[in-house]
Amino acid sequence: MFSSVLSLKPTKKIIFWAKIALLTVLVAYIAHVLRQQAFNWATVQTQLRTVQHPERWAVGLLLLTPVNWGLEALKWQILLRRVELTSFWDAYRGVLAGVSLGFALPAQLGDTAGRVLSLRTNRAGAVGASLVSGGMQFYVAIVFGTVAWAYHMAVVPERNTQAGQWLLLVLGALSLGGVVFGVARRRLVQWLSTHPALMRFAEYWQVAGLYTDREIGRALSVASLRYIVFSGQFYLALRLVGILLPMGIAASSIGLVFLAKTITPAFNLLSDLGVREAASLWVFSPFSRSVVTVQAPVLLTATLTLWVANVLMPVLVGLLWIWKLKLTAE
Repeated sequence: MFSSVLSLKPTKKIIFWAKIALLTVLVAYIAHVLRQQAFNWATVQTQLRTVQHPERWAVGLLLLTPVNWGLEALKWQILLRRVELTSFWDAYRGVLAGVSLGFALPAQLGDTAGRVLSLRTNRAGAVGASLVSGGMQFYVAIVFGTVAWAYHMAVVPERNTQAGQWLLLVLGALSLGGVVFGVARRRLVQWLSTHPALMRFAEYWQVAGLYTDREIGRALSVASLRYIVFSGQFYLALRLVGILLPMGIAASSIGLVFLAKTITPAFNLLSDLGVREAASLWVFSPFSRSVVTVQAPVLLTATLTLWVANVLMPVLVGLLWIWKLKLTAE
């Protein structure tokens, strides 16, 4: 591993060590919180005994996992029609293969590779479709996260600071910028395609200019529905471990955790593990001092349960399809 790191180019070395540094900060923050509320299974077990019918929350969480990734497959199928016609099942398999590769490769590289390699033709166009798909889910997280942060500042006055207001302004600008980008996407694609330094990459993003407004609307609707589904899974994981918060606080807190997970770079071999946990500890910390007690060990149990159900299980299933991927296209 160290020999491979030493052989990297300077820019890639900087990115690699930046990720290591960020991961170290996240782990240090989690360790700091746990020192204040030492993690022990006795605390978790005591909390679990207070939950009525935990099997209902667990079953609901597990049943929504294939729905979650099924919606992602539907979005992928809609966007892929401009590149290659594919069935929903084939789109599902490509998504799961991408989840598995994304578990070991940085950022969206693994996810895109799994989806593209599951196709037999026009893989360059599929790269563009994959980027559009990921961009849509990113945008949905930004929009919902903007609303969540505004509500969070309202219920947690100590975070309604000047920095918090600036963050809200930036998030609002990004949300509005997404609308502007959607309206001007064809002109932007045409400009990029004629730029001398970028023409050789045109085949990767030209597909973004081919989508109709109706196709974009359908894909965004599916992306929004998927966001609601995995937010619901987070809520079920909280209920599973006995954390019951008012609906508004729970929804805004979940939105902020997913916002942090979306804008934070992914880690090799860890996917988003660690990011969600650190973000959850920070977002829910004001409520650990309120009437509704949110203990750190119990909260970490909920986030790890969600990670196992929503990431690790699909990764294991997706491994079945990785072996069938073809490295060369027809």
